[in-house]
Amino acid sequence: MGNPNAGKSSLFNQLTGLRQKTGNFPGVTVDKKSGMWPLDATTTVTVVDFPGVYSIYPKSLDEQIVTDILANPAHPDYPDVAVVVVDASNLHRNLLLFTQIADLGVPTVLALNMLDVARDQGKEVNGARLAMRLGVPVIRINARTGEGIEQVRKAVQGQLANPTLPAKLFFDPADEAPGLVADTKAQYGLDNNYLALQYVIQHDGFSFLNRDQQLGLDTLIKTHQFSETAFQANETITRYKRIAALMGEAITQKTANDQPTWSQKLDRILLHPVWGYAIFGFILLLIFQAIFAWATPLQDAIDEGVAWLNGTLKQNLPAGPLTDLLTDGILAGIGGILVFVPQIAFLFLLVSLLEESGYMSRVMVIMDRIMRKFGLNGRSVVPLISGVACAVPAIMATRSIGTRRDRLITILVTPLMSCSARLPIYTILIALVVPNTRVLGLFNMQGLALMALYLLGLVSALLAAYVLKLILKTKERSFFIMELPTFKLPRWNHVGLSVWESVRAFVWEAGRVILAISIVLWVSASYGPGDSMQQAEDRVRQQGAALTAGTPVMRQSDRDQLENRVAAARREASYAGRFGHFIEPVIKPLGYDWKIGIALLASFAAREVFVGTMATIYSIGDGADEEGVTIRERLRAERNPDTGGPMYTPAVAWSLLIFYVFAMMCMSTLAATQRETKSWKWPAVQLVYMMLLAYGAAFVTYRVLS
Repeated sequence: MGNPNAGKSSLFNQLTGLRQKTGNFPGVTVDKKSGMWPLDATTTVTVVDFPGVYSIYPKSLDEQIVTDILANPAHPDYPDVAVVVVDASNLHRNLLLFTQIADLGVPTVLALNMLDVARDQGKEVNGARLAMRLGVPVIRINARTGEGIEQVRKAVQGQLANPTLPAKLFFDPADEAPGLVADTKAQYGLDNNYLALQYVIQHDGFSFLNRDQQLGLDTLIKTHQFSETAFQANETITRYKRIAALMGEAITQKTANDQPTWSQKLDRILLHPVWGYAIFGFILLLIFQAIFAWATPLQDAIDEGVAWLNGTLKQNLPAGPLTDLLTDGILAGIGGILVFVPQIAFLFLLVSLLEESGYMSRVMVIMDRIMRKFGLNGRSVVPLISGVACAVPAIMATRSIGTRRDRLITILVTPLMSCSARLPIYTILIALVVPNTRVLGLFNMQGLALMALYLLGLVSALLAAYVLKLILKTKERSFFIMELPTFKLPRWNHVGLSVWESVRAFVWEAGRVILAISIVLWVSASYGPGDSMQQAEDRVRQQGAALTAGTPVMRQSDRDQLENRVAAARREASYAGRFGHFIEPVIKPLGYDWKIGIALLASFAAREVFVGTMATIYSIGDGADEEGVTIRERLRAERNPDTGGPMYTPAVAWSLLIFYVFAMMCMSTLAATQRETKSWKWPAVQLVYMMLLAYGAAFVTYRVLS
């Protein structure tokens, strides 16, 4: 346990290494990171990394779980020993949490971290003297390098074998409210004065107390005329006075260093109201250039590898539905999972580097003022930025947001940021309706149209957040308190662990849903009612035979076109094709036909599936780089059966573009939302509001441009 940025998670990583797992605290939707730590040859303990808190009085859902566990010895995660990690350079504030945990009767080890920073400030902490005054083991550590880990091991072993507590409470509530404390202890079978106080102050938030117990505590409060606010304020003042006395004995101020540190000098620039935003924008540009530059070759390699394996299996396995399911269903689904891995890995690599260095905290500070106007806060910046690459890791990045409402709003609006999966759709449709000309000799019209779509996604995300802020009422107050850590060199082992955890969570959690949906889509596109697909194939082949009658040998190009027409006819006769005809009346007001309807249906697995589906529907075979041009030409030549004119008019193309800016056409994103919210309610809300927004905006666009 410890304050945020005290080095708590760094020590956890040092103790557990790769022996970690993630899950939920029992009964609550709060992530828990735990790991195994071998104390000796015969004893292995479970280490739990608790959320960072400044005190046991919670301000968010993550902080509430700390108090719930410490106040409930029957909880499965109640600690046998609490290792409290403190920042030695700010010992006065960090010791507040330690004194509260010790007063609750939890055997404690105090780990002094960041002693090097304290020395830079001219402070020398006497750990032995502090241990004598506190009455618990005090260990000097460096959580970044692993220094002091062996001493932590021995201290924990000692507390497990012979638990020791301070001789007296740092703050005894019985001194100020003896009657209330005594009655609470007697009524609820408690033997700790400070725990009795927590029952009184926080009983409404304790999940382990039933309604009758909470009402009984309300009666005690009224009987003793207890004032929670005044009592809690007095407790904090009293604790800090006693901590100050300890500080005077345990800390020696060797030199008075009034010169700003190099971190403070950097902050004058990075937190500047003008230069801070400019530097942040430049860093964003570098990050996304790096993501696309590094991830694209790996994604292409994965695509080619899956395609090669797919082709090899088709050549070597007997033809039949099982082979088709394996290759076109399961293997294609696995490829759809793995193709996201490079983006996720590189995005979390770069974000982890910014977090490890301490820069990301500065970004949150400068962006908080802007974000708060729209119902978000500074911690929402990272997910929104990440959403331009992929919404899945962006939603996973919302875990750092403290209040449940701010985190939920960020999750719900992040998919409105245009991700890279939309690029194939944007580029093909823009090329149909936007001329490839330059404005002012510098700017390409098609490039400006693409930028406008991305800006539209950003603006819509902020406006949606503002609306959700008005709808989602909560008693929880949104505070943004950020302690700026000093700048540090990244620890590559911690960066690697962060990337590994992110990739593993995506592959095993969201990936299973993607795979299932891919199989369902394959089945719906490969089968139809009765022998309808075979009849459609026979009809196309008969038409092809009639057209080539008298030709001695069919040319390869004609044979390829015939096979493409057969594939398109079978797709139209499949369940997916019939569903396309079924939904055509619904999408007709947007200017779409049944063929576009099938592409819309298929792209629910992933937006980029739209292009490949259109290629198949319009009888276009697989190609390489030239495929994009061929698709554009074929789409440009497609005729509207009702008007006889071009199918893809500017009205239809822009309607499709606007639809895909807003539409929730990504099952992996819905799966990630379900995983982060631990409920299918919010993915359903996300799906409904974004689809309604997409439909309405596309309808207006089509009508205005028609």
